[in-house]
Amino acid sequence: MTASALPAPAAAAAVRTTTAAGRLLALGRAEATLLLRNRTALFMAVAMPVVLTVSLKGILDQQAKDHSDLDLHAALVNGVTGLVLLFVVYYNLTAAYTARRSELVLKRLRTGEATDLEILAGTALPSVALGLLECALIGAGGAVRLGLPAPVNPVLLLVGLLLGVGLLIALAAATSAVTKSVETAGITTMPLLLVAQLGSGLLIPLETMPGPLAAVCRALPTTPAFQLLRLGWFGSDGSDPPTGFLGTWPQALPHLALGAAWLAVAVWAARRWFRWEPRR
Repeated sequence: MTASALPAPAAAAAVRTTTAAGRLLALGRAEATLLLRNRTALFMAVAMPVVLTVSLKGILDQQAKDHSDLDLHAALVNGVTGLVLLFVVYYNLTAAYTARRSELVLKRLRTGEATDLEILAGTALPSVALGLLECALIGAGGAVRLGLPAPVNPVLLLVGLLLGVGLLIALAAATSAVTKSVETAGITTMPLLLVAQLGSGLLIPLETMPGPLAAVCRALPTTPAFQLLRLGWFGSDGSDPPTGFLGTWPQALPHLALGAAWLAVAVWAARRWFRWEPRR
């Protein structure tokens, strides 16, 4: 009996199918290989956060002279973590989505078993893994070199990290829709990078801003996630005195609600405008 004559159940069993986890890992490995071969992307992912950290330390030292109540260590760790997520996840992923679209990789992948979500997540996997690794190294380095205390609320710290990563992935997908080439990714990502650095408490802590300006900056898309990171580690977002595990939850509720709202908007924008192939 030939293979074509097999009963339907036997024929279906003879066809090997992959799992969602296997597809994600395969896509992630392929994207990681491309990332390691791209010197520009690798520089932005590894060297740029280091350069910005040195600059950030000088900026915060100057601000600490004018604001004696500024928690320099909290501002430094929060700022460096935010910068890593912005450049490693948001910028690199915007360029990656744009490059894969231009090369028709995304279009070809959609003809296989992988779902749209798996394709987007698999492409994001190396950038996210590298960003989280750098954040972990920052936390370990801060604990050793600066003598930082253990996180007050690890749950909020993890929630803030996941919220920030999810938001930046969605924003990268949405930004890639208006990015014509990898070379123009530096231009299309610049508005969000500048707004997040200057308005979300990374380069200029919110507690050093005038009240009305600080209120506006707290409503920006990336601010809730970064504030949750600071709140989870140090027990305060800068607007109130540090508190313990239970006391952090009332402070966290507004950030959680606003962050979830911005995440929903970013996901909607990504689904609405993301393009799988070049516009002809």
